[in-house]
Amino acid sequence: MNATPVRETDVLVLGGGAAGLSLAHRLAGTGRVGVLVVEPPDGPSRPPVRTWCFWDDGTCGLDGVVSASWPRLRVHGGDGAAHTVDPSPLRYRMLRSTRFEEYVHARLAERPGCGVLRATAGAVRDTPGGAEADCTAPDGSPLTVRARVVFDSRPLTALPPARTRLLQHFRGWFVRTARPRFDPAVADLMDFRVPQPVHGLAFGYVLPLAPDHALVEYTEFSRTPPLTTPAYEKALDRYCNDVLGLGAFAVETAEQGVVPMTDARFPVRVGPAVYRIGTAGGATRPSTGYTFAAAQRQSLAIAASLAAGRPRVPAPHGRRALAMDAVMLRALDTGRIDGPAFFTGLFAHTPAERLLRFLDGGTTLREEWSIGLRGPVGPMLRTALELPFLPRRSHPAPRSGDRLP
Repeated sequence: MNATPVRETDVLVLGGGAAGLSLAHRLAGTGRVGVLVVEPPDGPSRPPVRTWCFWDDGTCGLDGVVSASWPRLRVHGGDGAAHTVDPSPLRYRMLRSTRFEEYVHARLAERPGCGVLRATAGAVRDTPGGAEADCTAPDGSPLTVRARVVFDSRPLTALPPARTRLLQHFRGWFVRTARPRFDPAVADLMDFRVPQPVHGLAFGYVLPLAPDHALVEYTEFSRTPPLTTPAYEKALDRYCNDVLGLGAFAVETAEQGVVPMTDARFPVRVGPAVYRIGTAGGATRPSTGYTFAAAQRQSLAIAASLAAGRPRVPAPHGRRALAMDAVMLRALDTGRIDGPAFFTGLFAHTPAERLLRFLDGGTTLREEWSIGLRGPVGPMLRTALELPFLPRRSHPAPRSGDRLP
């Protein structure tokens, strides 16, 4: 019987999504460790093209792959009132997964001991001094990859037990209009001028790429499963025509996904040398669904620790931020707070740069108190008092792909 071939590396990254590629990119930049990224081969198991969004002050080092950015942000309340803010020095930025993948792959190809393996990753086992993963090549042949450290970004099959679990699910169109309809300097993060579901909330989302070109999405936060594609299409058509008034337009391409919003506790370390990163490791911010910025911060910390010879994987979000998110999710899920009014109020009454730092978990306790006191204090306090007594229940994982905004 032929022995299974074995490949060795310093660091093994399972999954070539936003978190996996971000970590590989930062590790390659140190020049101190070898890294191998295992990505699914072409076919049904390979994720579709995705859009990832985040905000920063221009120090992320990814300007070369950013597809677009916006200096101003806008939120439309359900009453039609618009709140436009300037979060300077922060800007809202968008990456497309294909461009980021090409960039990181090229960077890995330039570094000795780094690379990409197209294969299907299976079980991961602890070994003396590290761990190993079973992989299957596109031709069906087995391969074992051994490493000192393994970082697993693959989606979970089930979410950890939680008191609250909502889903942020969406479908987006890249549209081209017959006439200029968009302001390329303003990104619409939440437009509540859409019919609201009985439970949860719904909003439009518009990222202009040119006066006649934009990504337009319809998004819901809900307990219930994602909509059918025809239901999303109907909601998008109504939003584009009845709310945005785009006139004649063509849909060039579409994307669809679902992001878990949960107060579950995601373990980061799952073995002596095995760690979870990305959404699987709790990088998705429960209150917003944003993941990309947290993945960058965590990747930088991991890369620095490995380069120094002291592996350390910090939690993606602080305990205080997660505690606030748990209260907000529960209050939204119970209907104690009006979702559109709550989010509109945050943008209307909080300095924009401070609000974005708050959403990234970068504010001080004093700043958080000032933000909280402008919101629905009574419902939030009632929710905070009941949370410790609520049981945690298991929930299935979302069906597929997240935007990792």
